Amino acid sequence: MNITAKHLQGAIAQGLLTAPQAAALQVYFDNLPDTQPALRANHVLYYLGGLIAIGAMTLFMTLGWEAFGGWGIVTICVAYAGLGLMLTTYLQGRNYPIPAGVSAAFVVCLTPLALYGLQHALGLWPDDTQYPAYHRLIAWHWLSMELGTLLVGAVILWWYRYPFVMLPIAVTLWYLAMDITLLFVGKHPSFAFQADISLCVGLGMLLLAGWVDWRSRSSADYAFWLYLFGVLAFWGGITAQTPTGELARFLYSVVNIALIGIGTLLARRVFVVFGALGVSLYLGHLAWDIFQDSWLFPMVLTAIGFGIVALGILWQKHEHAMTAGAQTVLGAALARLPFR
Repeated sequence: MNITAKHLQGAIAQGLLTAPQAAALQVYFDNLPDTQPALRANHVLYYLGGLIAIGAMTLFMTLGWEAFGGWGIVTICVAYAGLGLMLTTYLQGRNYPIPAGVSAAFVVCLTPLALYGLQHALGLWPDDTQYPAYHRLIAWHWLSMELGTLLVGAVILWWYRYPFVMLPIAVTLWYLAMDITLLFVGKHPSFAFQADISLCVGLGMLLLAGWVDWRSRSSADYAFWLYLFGVLAFWGGITAQTPTGELARFLYSVVNIALIGIGTLLARRVFVVFGALGVSLYLGHLAWDIFQDSWLFPMVLTAIGFGIVALGILWQKHEHAMTAGAQTVLGAALARLPFR
C-alpha cells in the first residue's frame, strides 16, 4: 500500500509514532525514487504520452508511409530507435525509470515496422499486404516480424530491466501464437477455431506469467503485461465459445468465479475484473432468458449479493490466519506469492 500523511497521522494517534518521527518518515518517503507505477498525475502523463507515441508507429500507422519505400521506412525507424535509446539512457541516468521504460518499449515497438520495410527493400515481401494490417489480420508472413520483435525485446529487457518493455513482448507473443496456427491449418481459420486458439494461447501466457512472477517477485513486476494479455486472450476465447446448453453456461460462470478467486489469491486485479464481467454476463443471461418473468429471481440475486458481501467481511476478519494456513499448505515455494 502507499503510505500517506493520513496513515502517519493515524500512527501518531495510536501512539505508534511521535510527531517528529512521522515528519522524518514523510521526508524519507518523499525522497524515495519514483519507481512504482501508481495513479499519479505524472505517471498518467508518462503512460499517456508513451502510448500515443507507440500507437503512432503501430496501431495508427497510415498507408501514407508506403510512399517512403522500404529503405525509407527502415531509415526512419533506425533514426527513431537511436533517439529512443538515447532518451532511455538519459532518463535512466536522471533516475526517471518509468519514462525510461516507456521510451525503451517504444524502441521495441519500432521493430516490426523496420522489418516490414527491410523485407520490402530486399524484395522479400510475399504479397501486397501492407503494414497497418499487421494488427488486424492473421497471416503467416508476419512471423518474421514477430520473431524479430521478440529478439529485440529480449535484448532491450536484458539491458535496461524495465517491466514496461514486457508490454510489446506480451502483445507479440499473442500475435505470434495466432499467426503460427496458419502453418498448421493452411488457410484462414474459422471464428470458432480462433476462439479455441485464443483460449489455449491465453492459458499458456498465464502459465508463463506465473513462472515469471515467481522468478521476479523480489525485483520488479515483469509479469503484469503477461497476466493482462493472458487473461484477455483466455477470457476472450472462452467467452466467444458457442454454448451448447445451460450446463455449458453454468460451467462458464464457474470458470469466471475461479478467475476471481485466483485474482484474489495472487493479488492481480485483472483476473477479478474479467471474472466479474463473466459472472455478470451469466447473471444477465439468467435474468433475461431463463427467469424473464420471475418475480423471485431479483430477490434471490439480492440475497446472493449480500451473502458475498458477508463473505468479504468474514475474509477480512480472518485474512491473516487464512493466509498463513494457505501458505503452510502450499509449501515454501508457493508461499512467495503475494497473498493478501
